[in-house]
Amino acid sequence: MEPEAKQEILENKDVVVQHVHFDGLGRTKDDIIICEIGEVFKARNLIEVMRKSHEAREKLLRLGIFRQVDVLIDTCQGEDALPNGLDVTFEVTELRRLTGSYNTMVGNNEGSMVLGLKLPNLLGRAEKVTFQFSYGTKETSYGLSFFKPQPGNFERNFSVNLHKVTGQFPWSSLRETDRGVSAELSFPIWRTCHTVKWEGVWRELGCLSRTASFAVRKESGHSLKSSLSHAMVIDSRNSSILPRCGTLLKVNQELAGYTGGDVSFIKEDFELQLNKQLMLDSVISASLWGGMLVPIGDKPSSIADRFYLGGPTSVRGFSMHSIGPQSEGDYLGGEAYWAGGLHLYSPLPFRPGQGGFGELFRTHFFLNAGNLCNLNYGEGPKAHLQKLAECIRWSYGAGIVLRLGNIARLELNYCIPMGVQRGDRICDGVQFGAGIRFL
Repeated sequence: MEPEAKQEILENKDVVVQHVHFDGLGRTKDDIIICEIGEVFKARNLIEVMRKSHEAREKLLRLGIFRQVDVLIDTCQGEDALPNGLDVTFEVTELRRLTGSYNTMVGNNEGSMVLGLKLPNLLGRAEKVTFQFSYGTKETSYGLSFFKPQPGNFERNFSVNLHKVTGQFPWSSLRETDRGVSAELSFPIWRTCHTVKWEGVWRELGCLSRTASFAVRKESGHSLKSSLSHAMVIDSRNSSILPRCGTLLKVNQELAGYTGGDVSFIKEDFELQLNKQLMLDSVISASLWGGMLVPIGDKPSSIADRFYLGGPTSVRGFSMHSIGPQSEGDYLGGEAYWAGGLHLYSPLPFRPGQGGFGELFRTHFFLNAGNLCNLNYGEGPKAHLQKLAECIRWSYGAGIVLRLGNIARLELNYCIPMGVQRGDRICDGVQFGAGIRFL
């Protein structure tokens, strides 16, 4: 039978995938590959074979062990070939045993240079060891990590990390150096992603300047934190940087002191975001953040564990982390907070650069509000809510947003802060923000 005639027959009839071949495998083990391509054998027609082969290719690339994966589908040849049999061949190129990288990274209103070394596919089952050095405007860090996924279920993985991080926090006149180790397990349950983590950190706090307040000087010194934490994420957004639709829910819990150390507390926080596309390519977005920290025992909470609020990535119109309790101009953070935002994003007027560079820009109208304070936990929930409802800071304004691919976004807003309290530091007028996580 001629190949053209056989192909025409296969397009209209059921088929059987008889063989799957791999060309280019070196140190990769067979068992992890079999887990990723098993669905290809279940295809029952040519369209399904093409779709499932493409899905298998995406899974193989997601493992992070191949530089390139190509798929070839052909009719089965040989003595055991069936009339409707197919062979699928994956042509792969493995990554080198040692790879390096250099890039820049944008955090919440800070930038950094990142150098990395990676040992991919170390033992042949998608394990990797990564060393990373980061030098930024406010933070310098070193990190060594080992990552191991479960064969056939990449979302279920285990990692161990060693790190040293030195950060400067000018709003608190504080310098912090963390040296720690952590182990975490990530796994999906239905539509949610969960991460369970243990972390042990030796923390060294010091003053950033000679003019630091006594309240900050009193916090200086060494502490050892050992904590268990759990994070749950539900994310149906079409983009994490500037979404047009979908919902995000993050819930975090942390318990410190149960597994040792001299720091004890319970900490809860959440993040909720709703996005809805409107007419004329506009998007309305609503977000709500909140959290509470409860010290365990007689020892008060540490300045390194409290929440902070204010700045171009949270309550706009206020300086970075400059809302709430402070002493002599140094902001000390709070044990409870909430923040909410309502945003309207729309295309630029007259749509310049439509379909091209202009699509990266959006006009931005916003209304933000929030509060940060310390609570007396002997007063009860009603008194807590009353205190969080007092002295609400809020702001409104408009500006322009620039999306930097799927990496970060930049905002240039004209802000009008309202509800300003004594000790708050405001940014009345033009404010620039860069980062990943925005209220």
